[in-house]
Amino acid sequence: MLVLAIDCATAATAVALVRLEAGGAAATVAHRRHLDPRAHGEQLAPMITSVLADAGARATDLSAVVAGTGPGPYTGLRVGLVTAAAIAQALQVPTYGVGSLDGIGAAGPVAAGSGAATGPVLVATDARRREVYWALYHGGVRLTEPAVDRPAEVAPVLAARGVRRAYGEGALRYRDEWGVPVADEPTYPDPAVLASVAAERIIAGAPGEPLVARYLRRPHADAPTPAKPVGPVKPAGRR
Repeated sequence: MLVLAIDCATAATAVALVRLEAGGAAATVAHRRHLDPRAHGEQLAPMITSVLADAGARATDLSAVVAGTGPGPYTGLRVGLVTAAAIAQALQVPTYGVGSLDGIGAAGPVAAGSGAATGPVLVATDARRREVYWALYHGGVRLTEPAVDRPAEVAPVLAARGVRRAYGEGALRYRDEWGVPVADEPTYPDPAVLASVAAERIIAGAPGEPLVARYLRRPHADAPTPAKPVGPVKPAGRR
């Protein structure tokens, strides 16, 4: 089964083609990543075309589409999810959503190898506005629900849970505030890992699911509030 996986929840626009085998094994066939927090809309479609060309595949060869559902900034995340849904609808194949932080949390132990820290680890991405999207993991399994907080609000949790290692762009940015060793990789969600996380559902033929974004906060540009009512204007009196 050939699966297209997409993630646009961070500064990276990332696309992968993954081949799933009946036993659950996943092999990355092609992969592209572009770093620019403002270029998701420009880069995603050409990158999808490129990974298909790299693999010598056609869109009609796809059996499913997997997309990172965030948390992430509104614009990039929306681009990824809308594109994934549109492709799946056009091809009549199912979509599966996977939390974008899980694409880092599941890859962390593999990258660390035998030197992986015991106990929970932190995964944090940059949420801008001096905040991070974060969650705790153990052995690649998420322990806490994704949240968005200032680094100072996360620090007591790390101390209380005995976190000794961290991954992600947000962890790198605020490593001095947390005092926790941060691995250089993985920094961004790997769409191939997202496909691996969803592999069991895909191979089992589980029904596709709507791609629901995890924004965790309101868009920066909120809709204007209704105008306050204005009372009747009194006619000006004579001087």
